[in-house]
Amino acid sequence: MVDIKLIAIDLDGTLLNSRKRLSDQNREALISCIRKGIHIVPCTGRTVDGIPAEVKDIPGIRYAITTNGAVVEDMKENVVIDTRLLSCDLALELLRFVDPYHVMYDPYIDRRGITEPRFMNHLSEFALTSELQELVRNTRDVCPNIIEFVENARKPVEKINLFFGDMEERAKLRAELEKRNDILVTSSIINNLEINAPDATKGDAIIRLSSHLGISPSQTMGIGDGENDFTMITKAGVGVVMKNGSKELMEAADYVTETNDEDGVASAIRKLVLEMEL
Repeated sequence: MVDIKLIAIDLDGTLLNSRKRLSDQNREALISCIRKGIHIVPCTGRTVDGIPAEVKDIPGIRYAITTNGAVVEDMKENVVIDTRLLSCDLALELLRFVDPYHVMYDPYIDRRGITEPRFMNHLSEFALTSELQELVRNTRDVCPNIIEFVENARKPVEKINLFFGDMEERAKLRAELEKRNDILVTSSIINNLEINAPDATKGDAIIRLSSHLGISPSQTMGIGDGENDFTMITKAGVGVVMKNGSKELMEAADYVTETNDEDGVASAIRKLVLEMEL
């Protein structure tokens, strides 16, 4: 029997269904955990502003791991606990490197994605679904020129997100980026890449947050579906993967649950956490 005290949960493809909504079954499972004193922690590639209100506003959800582990924060106190960021100079170097490719790129600074009209006005050109287009419109600030914005801001960058309409272009750019040893390249969906600092991972962030809360890593659970969830699945005390997740992720998991459209998070929590305590 594992005494779980913290459950870190990915959002897209995991806690949220294909319509990017939180089901009643999943919501009830989260509330049941919170009532038992278990920390429920959104653990996402999104910024904190991108966490849906229907998740963020559940009473008792206080901490969040965002931009793939680059930021760990206390949402209740609006305090950042830990960061692992790209320096401004490194981010600018990367943005200039990817600019010649046919790719939509947006750096995340101070909880917001930064984009420009040539991308925002052509989202479908980069294979974004209607649900993802809505998310992008709600979580990006539009400026005339991204690189000039970053140059003038002189602030570190949480993450650089890339969207592709051409998968050959994606493979070519990924191969070039992965030659570097000063960044970490992952992906959350089939047509994107995400660039973080090397130690900005969901798994490492879980360890850092659990230490901050006085919780043993063995008392943590991670639930996810994508490539950027791999460290979360392997470093948490219990790793749970959705059936809609990748084969590699399933092989690394302790438990495989139902899909995100079948309330897989609720199913795993009831099986592995709530029923353990009965």
